[in-house]
Amino acid sequence: MEAYAAAVLAKDADAFAALYERDVRVFNLWAKWSDDGVEAWRAMAVDWFGSLGSECVVVGWDDVRTHVTSELAVLEAFFTYQAVSAEGAKLRAMSNRLTWVLKPVNGAWKIIHEHTSAPVDATSMRAVLKR
Repeated sequence: MEAYAAAVLAKDADAFAALYERDVRVFNLWAKWSDDGVEAWRAMAVDWFGSLGSECVVVGWDDVRTHVTSELAVLEAFFTYQAVSAEGAKLRAMSNRLTWVLKPVNGAWKIIHEHTSAPVDATSMRAVLKR
């Protein structure tokens, strides 16, 4: 989680992609049903980080739960993404639910599946992005 937050803060698409296994499948909250493969997910990160201009994103989390065996690990948490100006002013934030499934690959845990979601308000049919 710390490496993920550091890669996002640095807008480092290579460090971000290095956390994921080559054949990762991501069910992201935005636009597409899935991103398949680390290159597709890295391309998403390049677009995301490029869209930020001089802003950066600080990632935080809470209510982390893990389930670990020697072959797989599952992490569930509530993640918050805080946009911050170049001067350090907090601009906006959103939260979502995040689940990672990881497996050991060449001595390091790699994310093989990521799933982000948010509850949907039944009346407006809009995602609820604040806890």
